[in-house]
Amino acid sequence: MRSLTFVIGTGRSGSTALSRIVNAHPDVLSLNEFMASVGDTAFPEGELTGEEFWQTLFRPAPHFERMIRSGLPLPEFLYTRRPGRYTAETTGIPALSLMVLPHLTDDPDGLLDELGAAVVRWPERAAAEHHRALFDLLCARFGRTAVVERSGYSTGWAPGLRAAFPHARFVHMFRDGPDCALSMSRHPGYRTISLLREIKARARVDSLGDLTPEHVRALPADLAPLLDERFDPALVRDRDIPLRTFGALWSELVTEGTRFLGELPADQRSTLSYENLLDRTDEELTRLAEFIGVAPLPEWLLAASESLDHSRRGAASRLPTAELDELSESCAPGTRVLQGEPGR
Repeated sequence: MRSLTFVIGTGRSGSTALSRIVNAHPDVLSLNEFMASVGDTAFPEGELTGEEFWQTLFRPAPHFERMIRSGLPLPEFLYTRRPGRYTAETTGIPALSLMVLPHLTDDPDGLLDELGAAVVRWPERAAAEHHRALFDLLCARFGRTAVVERSGYSTGWAPGLRAAFPHARFVHMFRDGPDCALSMSRHPGYRTISLLREIKARARVDSLGDLTPEHVRALPADLAPLLDERFDPALVRDRDIPLRTFGALWSELVTEGTRFLGELPADQRSTLSYENLLDRTDEELTRLAEFIGVAPLPEWLLAASESLDHSRRGAASRLPTAELDELSESCAPGTRVLQGEPGR
């Protein structure tokens, strides 16, 4: 098995830019939003045949399909920018095709066919073994020696990934709290997340799958439609959601990521601050490359430095004073936790 590294974090922290940078390294297979695409359904208990495993990768993600059909696609949905043979309205877009494969190739449909033809013939085995074989297959296909998976909003998956891949390395990526929370507040995915969390809190359930018809009927008229197969995107775009909601979410996620990292052996954990990546690009990417297990190639470092957008930094500082103070207060618990993060 080639070296395997998971980059976990809140999202809206420069991690998409990091995936592009990592993908440009000739020795790294960059699995962009792999876990966000396949989720927990790709790690069922017991053993799976190759065909059963392939279905966990091929089956469209219902929550993403609803967003596309409702006219609320995420900017991370690479497949919808250059559509192929699959659509949310007809066939559904395979989970691997939405964000993972277009990051690797200009012909995601062709690569999907190629992978499917191989995977369905695989023997029965545990899901983690299937995933290792898939990563090896892709590394061989693209001539890479190391695997880096990066998904936004991913701290909750970390313990399960650790159990499935005990030798994997983990990087906790984070960004200044108020800047990150402000970015979340403007992103349709995080606005949807906050509203779905509100639905669960109102119904007092841990999972949307636990909602009963009675729960749904008791929801306000501007929340219940979000559970339908198609909804008015204005319910997400135009709703007034306090900035402190996203500050609290940021604090929760960075605390979750920090606690997870603290339980790992020192040689399996690392951190990456978005601000440090901007300020000390060569130094931070050299450290990351060595942690992943690849060489920090000079031409790669130069291209990475030229690709980073410094204009997104400090956006929260331009808020009115009262709004910034409230947002900073909601981010304070996470900020305090990060100040003691192991390996920082």
